[in-house]
Amino acid sequence: MNSPETTELSIVIPVYNERDNLIPLEDKLETELQKLKLSYEIILIDDGSVDGSSQLIISMQKNNPRIRLIQFGHNHGQSAAFAAGFKAAKGKILVTLDADLQNNPADISLLLDEMQNFDVVCGWRHKRNDPWIKKISSKIGNAVRNKLSQEDIADTGCSLKAFRRECFDNVKLFKGMHRFFPTLMKMEGFRVTQVKVSHHPRLYGESKYNIRNRLFSSFQDLMAIRWMKKRQINYDIIKED
Repeated sequence: MNSPETTELSIVIPVYNERDNLIPLEDKLETELQKLKLSYEIILIDDGSVDGSSQLIISMQKNNPRIRLIQFGHNHGQSAAFAAGFKAAKGKILVTLDADLQNNPADISLLLDEMQNFDVVCGWRHKRNDPWIKKISSKIGNAVRNKLSQEDIADTGCSLKAFRRECFDNVKLFKGMHRFFPTLMKMEGFRVTQVKVSHHPRLYGESKYNIRNRLFSSFQDLMAIRWMKKRQINYDIIKED
């Protein structure tokens, strides 16, 4: 990752066909971020959108110099978008969230409050505003994921998270690994906690996730994480001359 500069906060947001949400998202972010009295940047990673999202972001940049655009030529997935955003980020703290307005930018301050004592703070959508099938599949998925990975993260699917930038210095990201950021960070020795955040129904666009496109790939990723935890090298040194 780049060496830290003067920016205190980097907001990293993957975008995939979210044109109608982008201007309301910018308005909400600017309202909340200016309250924090911190220097910040907003990094929007267009993951191969075909609805004109990038063109709108370019237009938004003309009036907002804090907005940065990373545009992919094709759809590479959320993990790739996060990886590109983290690499480009200049902030000491990186905050991730979705572009669909279901995460509330007002909750960023809740995460930052916890950063005084932790290295990673994960949002927990305590009261979901999603269709019932999505709620059930998410609840089952989190339970299975925690059981097999020996974790206790209530909502790994919530994109609203905050990280110290050094969390990613030694972590190699693979496709699908964004679901396991808390576990990866714990394996690196970082302090991880979670905080309840709000969740809003989607107003524009369509969800990119369903049971069919998440079930098998998520399970494969889970097995990889389980293997990594079991094979992690641990040792204690009692003397070194």
